[in-house]
Amino acid sequence: MSVLLDHLPELWQGLIVTFQLTAASFAGAAVLGALVCALRVSPVRVLRAIGTAYVESFQNLPLLVLLVLAFFGLPEIGVKAEPLVTAIVVIAVYEAAYVGEALRSGVNSVSRGQGEAARAIGLTFGQSLRHVVLPQALRTVVQPLGNIFIATTMNTALAAAVGVVDLTAAANRVNLVEAQPIPIFVGAGLAYALIAAAAGFVTGRLERKLVILR
Repeated sequence: MSVLLDHLPELWQGLIVTFQLTAASFAGAAVLGALVCALRVSPVRVLRAIGTAYVESFQNLPLLVLLVLAFFGLPEIGVKAEPLVTAIVVIAVYEAAYVGEALRSGVNSVSRGQGEAARAIGLTFGQSLRHVVLPQALRTVVQPLGNIFIATTMNTALAAAVGVVDLTAAANRVNLVEAQPIPIFVGAGLAYALIAAAAGFVTGRLERKLVILR
């Protein structure tokens, strides 16, 4: 315990970076995931194919491979950014595939008559999706989205491999100095577990509050 207290400033700073990574990545994934969902449920076959290709591609590629490729490959083509920014973009693009599928499952749970009624009053596909279908779909996928948020939190630990000093990287640096891996990494693991527990609690409460009784 003393080793954690002695290095609390470094670990706390790493935890703040983890929070930043998680919040920014999940926000980006939510926006891009909504677009992916729209492509997946589009009446246009080509758009559906693009959405399907996106989901299948990113769900079948390891996130660490994407991070390493982006970190070392983008500068080769003249695209340079801070490691934190690169990690946020890559994680957001990766998690968007899962957000899109979660939203699509919610859209499929909405009665087909809702979309038909929206089109009957003159709304376009995009308008009916945005104003009628998605608001109802979101209420049915609160818990799946919460699970994706938790997964995003855990996946941010991989950013340490490309130079982002998050909680995992901070814990590793402290361990290199103190050589006490058990208390250091147990402490870091408990911090991740607390974040996951808090996210699960909040999404559970939201799910009960927003549930649609059928």
